[in-house]
Amino acid sequence: MRHHAFGRTPFIVTDVGFGAWQIGGAWGDVSETDGRAALNAALDAGMTFIDTADVYGDGRSEKIIADVLKARGGARPMVATKAGRRLSPHVAGGYNKANLEGFIDRSLKNLGVESLDLVQLHCPPTEVLYRPEVFAGLDELQKAGKIKGYGVSVEKVEEALKAIEYPGVVSIQIIYNIFRQRPDHLFFKEARRKNVAVIARVPLASGLLSGKITRDTQFASDDHRNFNRHGEAFDVGETFAGVPFEVGLQAVEEVRKLVPAGASMAAFALRWILMNDAVTVVIPGARNAEQAKANAVAADLAPLSADIMAATREIYERLIAPHVHHRW
Repeated sequence: MRHHAFGRTPFIVTDVGFGAWQIGGAWGDVSETDGRAALNAALDAGMTFIDTADVYGDGRSEKIIADVLKARGGARPMVATKAGRRLSPHVAGGYNKANLEGFIDRSLKNLGVESLDLVQLHCPPTEVLYRPEVFAGLDELQKAGKIKGYGVSVEKVEEALKAIEYPGVVSIQIIYNIFRQRPDHLFFKEARRKNVAVIARVPLASGLLSGKITRDTQFASDDHRNFNRHGEAFDVGETFAGVPFEVGLQAVEEVRKLVPAGASMAAFALRWILMNDAVTVVIPGARNAEQAKANAVAADLAPLSADIMAATREIYERLIAPHVHHRW
């Protein structure tokens, strides 16, 4: 895997990282044993970036990460977490320094560290991005040593563009994949200009772009691909990247024809993301060690041809864009 700077921070990360939502919850039954095995496999493959959040399993994900890293010893990977979604109700007014400091203190304890490598506002209401006092509070927490840096995880391109107006924002986490191509239209250009790190999340469109999901696939009751299919629990763009399920399956069959011989569709979809040099790290999740190993393979695939990239754009514009492009 390639290593490069994480934006303006001193961290060096691999271009494929580990998304730790699955080992926390909301993806059906993933045992702690499988979660630990998945993380260990990712680290064994050389990944040096882990993304988690305080609400993934109500801290379960953070605690698993802490235990695994303590047991392994040696050089630590960069660990990014998120804060804000513990608010109830989840409203802009809750994003104040006192609440954020409380969430950060909890994550410090869960992760067993004295300072967080990166804390990200966790898809806050858009209004938060128009409140300079929120970012001034994060600046103070950084000066106090509780965080080494901060960024924002967003739903919409417009939110990303607004967030990077704040000079302290060092990273943006945004959905970017074959089914969500709008970030490349303007945001990536601005991120490059300001040397802001880009974390590409939901890279496989909740598993659609693994090519393994069919119309008959059954999802557990506690899997967001069941309970958030229409945005019942959180933004529908987080589930199947906001693409209607049947439309997504149709597009997957067309994408499948573009996958090089010997490569999995998941690795192809991840390599597609890495073709864009604005992306700092892509964070596929994994429910077990085998999936984590398969994700790591993406970094070793040969670059995709211009013809293949053009073909994926055509599929997107014809089938997917009418459903997602102007929403996020």
